[in-house]
Amino acid sequence: MTGAKRGGTPADEAGRTEAQPAAAPEAPCAAASRTCAAATRRPGRPRNEALESTIIESVLDLLERDVPLADLSMERIAREAGVGKATVYRRWSGKAGLMLDVMRSLEEENPELPGESVRDDLVLLLEFLRRRGLAKRNSALLRTVITQVKAQPELWREYHDTVVQARRDALLAVLRRGVESGEIRGDCDIDVLADIFVAPMLSRALLHEWKELPEGLAEEIVDTVLDGVRPRT
Repeated sequence: MTGAKRGGTPADEAGRTEAQPAAAPEAPCAAASRTCAAATRRPGRPRNEALESTIIESVLDLLERDVPLADLSMERIAREAGVGKATVYRRWSGKAGLMLDVMRSLEEENPELPGESVRDDLVLLLEFLRRRGLAKRNSALLRTVITQVKAQPELWREYHDTVVQARRDALLAVLRRGVESGEIRGDCDIDVLADIFVAPMLSRALLHEWKELPEGLAEEIVDTVLDGVRPRT
């Protein structure tokens, strides 16, 4: 994503002056079991994806210009997007919810798992992490957004609980399936095993960014770990 704004103010918003509401409190997302978008948008209003995209792109433009996250008010975001502040509040109850959707806009879709092979599903999940690590290295905008959001502990926690946790839940589901099918020993701690699978990829992607993330790394990690957790004969 380049951060360039796509299009102008949508037609249904043009030429209309909207009443400015009293400042609304910024509320965090609801429980992690609900998607971030559902948890942060006002209920009952039809979605206007073009308008939402314009607002999100406006936030990315501001961040790309090194505007600190703390300086981004809903009013400034609305002004940058060319809409009324009420328009933004109709879609997000506060800046925290909007920023979560901004983060989500920079994410690839989670991989769809065929569910036929435990090994192949694990490779798909780790390959997703490898691609994301490459994207972070190659995208100055993504690095900027992640750095700014990490500086806001409550917002980073909400991002983890709504986006990152969904990936971990998918990994845990595959590992449980492996135990049920006999491909993984039943005495393995699934939570620890999940950490063992993702740690080598995350170590290279986040802690040792000078190390390569070559094609085939996901397969190598999965095959090495699975070889150690197969039922003993």
